[in-house]
Amino acid sequence: MTAKGIEGSCKPGFERVAEAFEKNFASNGEIGASVCLTVGGETVVDLWGGVADRKTAAPWTRDTVSIVFSCTKGATALCAQILASRGRLDLDAPVIELWPEFGQHGKQGVTTRMMLDHSAGVPALRATVKDDGPYEWDYMTGRLAGEEPFWQPGTRNGYHGFTFGWTVGEMVRRAGGKSLGTFFRDEVAAPLGLDFWIGLPEEIEPRVAPIVPHVYKAEDMKTPFLQDLGTNKQSPAALFFFNVGAWRSGGANTRAGRAAEIGAANGVTNARGLAGMYAPLANGGGKLVDGTTLARMGEVSMATHDDATLRIPTRFAPGFMKSMDNRGRAMGAKLFGEDCDSVILGSAAFGHVGAGGSLGFADPAADLSFGYTMNRMGPGLLMNSRGQSLVDAAYLSLGYKNKDGGVWAR
Repeated sequence: MTAKGIEGSCKPGFERVAEAFEKNFASNGEIGASVCLTVGGETVVDLWGGVADRKTAAPWTRDTVSIVFSCTKGATALCAQILASRGRLDLDAPVIELWPEFGQHGKQGVTTRMMLDHSAGVPALRATVKDDGPYEWDYMTGRLAGEEPFWQPGTRNGYHGFTFGWTVGEMVRRAGGKSLGTFFRDEVAAPLGLDFWIGLPEEIEPRVAPIVPHVYKAEDMKTPFLQDLGTNKQSPAALFFFNVGAWRSGGANTRAGRAAEIGAANGVTNARGLAGMYAPLANGGGKLVDGTTLARMGEVSMATHDDATLRIPTRFAPGFMKSMDNRGRAMGAKLFGEDCDSVILGSAAFGHVGAGGSLGFADPAADLSFGYTMNRMGPGLLMNSRGQSLVDAAYLSLGYKNKDGGVWAR
């Protein structure tokens, strides 16, 4: 299929997805992007198009990849769930059984489940992170082990936007016997044939589409999250956003930033990689996890009306986001469009949004897996109209009727 610079394939019945993808380029400012859906394990949509690099005008091709930011958390969480399925990681046992150093300052009761659902109490680091800190595994895990929790672990949640990569990632390393990136490659990406890395090999660099950041204006700084960034420098929001060493200054567009293993933020893939990772989880678990583990992966583990970091209502399964309908509840929806600060999926679905609006998820009730990646970041904390329109088109194509109740319903 080739239309308006878009290439790939779209099976009959899913034309809505192709139309929404085309509209994103024609009307919604998309620069380069990819979208992929599988249903029942069969790829029904695999589209890409636009420009991968605005400086060189290089096109986005079938094999173009990009940083997917927090979509990486879904990959990291999957590694932990694989180990749990194999009996090598007990999600409800104290973390100190595998990582004794983490028990400092009242964190001795933290479990891997708390790390996965963002209730462990270490959403950020207070003291300044050195520039190369995010690229040094032992430095970051040592800092987190010695950090005092922001709240009593397990009593509330606040998005562990950057630290998740080392809290959960270190549990994977200790339980799995190899680094997070190596475990993901050996147990997920290679067996499934995915172009997906946590710690990008140098030979893949020429295929990477640089990220185009979204720049907020002064008059945009009205949401609770953005106000925390501007006025409360010791808040979890500000520390998570600013105290991340060299990553803050464009690390996603550097070789060092892509080469490191940052399990919360620097996964590199495309829509095919995201949909491919979630496809087994949409169809019984495949060889990745057993049925008991798969059921647990989709159940809400922690939810709040005011996330301590993001300052919006959030809902999390162990390591994954659930459908979050904040269209009438978050200031970002009023400022940047109703789809900002929300991600509306089916009730059984679980996955993860990435900063700027990328998304991967599985919906076992619909036998659906979905991936969307792009190089131009949008506003808001979760999705924006480009990605949500593709999700909406996917569900409509499957016969779902509406999302009025906060989840897609038949």
